[in-house]
Amino acid sequence: MRVFGWCEPLGGCGALLVGLLVPSAVAANLEVTVQDSGGQPLAEVVAYAEPVGTKPPKGKLVGSIDQVNKEFVPLVSVVQVGSAVNFPNKDNIRHSLYSFSPAKRFELKLYSGTPAAPVVFDKEGQVVLGCNIHDWMVGFLLVVDTPWFAKTDGKGQLVLADLTNGDYELKVWHPYQVAPAASQKVKVAAGGETHFTFRLKLAPPPPRQPGNY
Repeated sequence: MRVFGWCEPLGGCGALLVGLLVPSAVAANLEVTVQDSGGQPLAEVVAYAEPVGTKPPKGKLVGSIDQVNKEFVPLVSVVQVGSAVNFPNKDNIRHSLYSFSPAKRFELKLYSGTPAAPVVFDKEGQVVLGCNIHDWMVGFLLVVDTPWFAKTDGKGQLVLADLTNGDYELKVWHPYQVAPAASQKVKVAAGGETHFTFRLKLAPPPPRQPGNY
């Protein structure tokens, strides 16, 4: 099983495990670097490889997005279509979560701890998360139809591991991107290119004004 995650300096919250059910013939890892227009590294950018002309394999479709100190942790998450995501509340107050995004509309009414049932994300697209009680809370979840995805680290780098032979479309995404970066065509085969660089312009994040409740 290949393990992807988003463990960060925030105490390792919000890990996502994805077991890739892929054939034994593995061809390559893809290394991705994402920079801003000035060449500086960008963290928390999602990169994913969509197979062309073939149905993507499924993994272990389980995820978790925490609520810590009245914030979603991590801010940016990514799962494969069909994933069941838990939303543990680790604060000592109750939260009420919702999304009005076309990819997934749902509401979890006021609760503490972990809801009894996870939320299943069965459609591709961006999901914006909010809390009815704490207006400044916002989180972003990208649902993709592939198991080959990861997020960049502080150096703007990531690795998509164990891709099988074939053609792919390599894409990057961040919720604050000004415009989508052009995707790149990738042929995974012996001796093929394995490192790709993207440039992405991000808008400043909106200001947050947390209250005392």
